[in-house]
Amino acid sequence: MSMRKKVDELERRRAEAKKMGGEARLARQKERGKLDARARLDLLLDPGTFREIGLLATHLGRAEVATPADGVVCGTGMIDARPACVASYDFTVQGGSIGPVGERKVARLRELALRERIPMIWLVDSAGARLSADPEEAAWISSFADTGYLFREQVVMSGVVPLVAAMVGPGAAGTAYIPGLADFVPMVRGTSSMAIGGPYLVKSVVGEDVSEEALGGSKVHTEVSGVADLETGSDAECLAAVREYLSYFPLRAGEKPPRRAPSDPADRREEALLDIVPENPRQAYDVHKVIAAVVDGGRLFEIKPRWARNIVTGLARIDGWSVGIVANNPMQAGGVLDVNAADKAARFVNLCDAFEIPLLFLQDVPGFMVGSKVEQQGIIRHGAKMLHAVASATVPKLTVVLRKGYGAGYYVMNGRAYEPDLLVAWPGAEISVMGAEGMVAIAANKQPDEVKKQLAEGIRPHIDIYRTAALGYVDDVIDPRETRPLLAHYLTLCADKRVERPWRKREIPPM
Repeated sequence: MSMRKKVDELERRRAEAKKMGGEARLARQKERGKLDARARLDLLLDPGTFREIGLLATHLGRAEVATPADGVVCGTGMIDARPACVASYDFTVQGGSIGPVGERKVARLRELALRERIPMIWLVDSAGARLSADPEEAAWISSFADTGYLFREQVVMSGVVPLVAAMVGPGAAGTAYIPGLADFVPMVRGTSSMAIGGPYLVKSVVGEDVSEEALGGSKVHTEVSGVADLETGSDAECLAAVREYLSYFPLRAGEKPPRRAPSDPADRREEALLDIVPENPRQAYDVHKVIAAVVDGGRLFEIKPRWARNIVTGLARIDGWSVGIVANNPMQAGGVLDVNAADKAARFVNLCDAFEIPLLFLQDVPGFMVGSKVEQQGIIRHGAKMLHAVASATVPKLTVVLRKGYGAGYYVMNGRAYEPDLLVAWPGAEISVMGAEGMVAIAANKQPDEVKKQLAEGIRPHIDIYRTAALGYVDDVIDPRETRPLLAHYLTLCADKRVERPWRKREIPPM
């Protein structure tokens, strides 16, 4: 056979493989509002940059079995002109299940991502492990433990390169742990889910009748469990979120995030900051308004916006620099720190520290939640996670006390002892072991309310920020309008920050 005919045969095989599960199954994907595995890659990656590996793979290498690409489309491409590795599971082929050859392809991709130190992205639309009653496939079924390499290797990659698991469909059993170990997990409302066992397994094991959505849909994981980071309205919105998320990160650990041309001047003074924090210390306000007034273009890419809403975590830019923001939100439970808020903040701080993203803490914290309920939930060990994360972080850390920093809440929000490169406060702010009312409640708990009020009014001047500044415990008290210019200055000043810690094999973080 001539080379021309051989190439013609190659093109025929390629074309067949690109048909995926066939027109009928592709149509069903579309009816559910889902894109197919290849269309997702077209949206995620820069046009014309995708280079596929393993296109001709089939289940166990058997040509007679119609499993194009063995259910997962793998390859490399560019996102904003920077390289990435992507595995897009194809639900139209065996439900996107993990087959032996498909997993070999993804393993090859993970190896490439780790060796070249470039981000690894999974587009998960998978029924989990591939099962079969075929005796000829018994060797694969019995050696399923080999897919454990997936999770071990993902752990090895953690903190080395960014890891993204976009849930654009189901992720059951094995494919549920891919997002469980990833850095960023967006989900699509109505079509994505993740669970250790699907509804049929749940029914057979525990006798519970539950839908896929109620078991592990996007609402469950973005509002209740906290496993997912963002709920989006469509595949296209989800993939756009992945692109934006990665724009804040370097390709690999040890490098700085890319700095972009700022969308507004570094010295911009925002008059609105004078009116956001209410005069009444008990009155709530939305800290998102403070963030929008300070960051470039008012844009915050929020992480876990619907879970543990008493604390805000997200990515933004100030003067073009990537920055991770941790802010108490008085609009939700007064901004108090509870079990979920501590976990959310600790995870985010660790993420930013791993990839050289400076941290900005905006304090208005009454402290940690108290009471028998949170003690039974383990508030001490959860709070310790946040203490550990903030103390361990060596990136530039900037702190602004907007209204108050009380008790251990002041510590974990990067107070003086936690090596802030900048620690400033707005006029009227307070830093203390607790608020004046709390001190009175302990010292004079049997006094009439009127006496307690008078005592509180007498105590408050002693915890006022000017007294704190006079003692040198803050770097300055600033006009709120100076916040953005000052932060921009310190981000530039601390861009090459270096911190040396004592040698250790590894740290032992709280559980």
